[in-house]
Amino acid sequence: MTYFWIDISAEPISPDKVWSYLAASEGGGINIFVGATRRLTQGRVTVRLAYEAHESMALKEMASLAESAASKWDVLRIAILHRTGEVSVSEPSVIIGVASSHRAEAFAASRFLIDELKISVPIWKKEIYEDGETQWKDAKWERP
Repeated sequence: MTYFWIDISAEPISPDKVWSYLAASEGGGINIFVGATRRLTQGRVTVRLAYEAHESMALKEMASLAESAASKWDVLRIAILHRTGEVSVSEPSVIIGVASSHRAEAFAASRFLIDELKISVPIWKKEIYEDGETQWKDAKWERP
């Protein structure tokens, strides 16, 4: 049986809490990916990001991705956490965590989850630059 922790929140997300959740499993391989706000984006200074989500749709799709990963790889626990609202430079925006018996499954499932999340989950990112300009990025989905 695989356990899932899936959440979207305006509150900060913690790699330490994800570690504690994943380490509670019998897994020998634990992989945690943290996506954080970077300072430079294509030569422009970013001061923060702003995220919006269609929360009910996003949570449903995140759960579907977790189910899909659990069906492809022998994983014990999966965590998929994403921020909404403003996220300052160096703060985590997304955390993907996988615990499995072996590292290969943890790496493969984590890569699948972050790559598919970026493609299929209705979460929108606006970059806010030092000069005051803004730009919506990675928007496969039309914003409401």
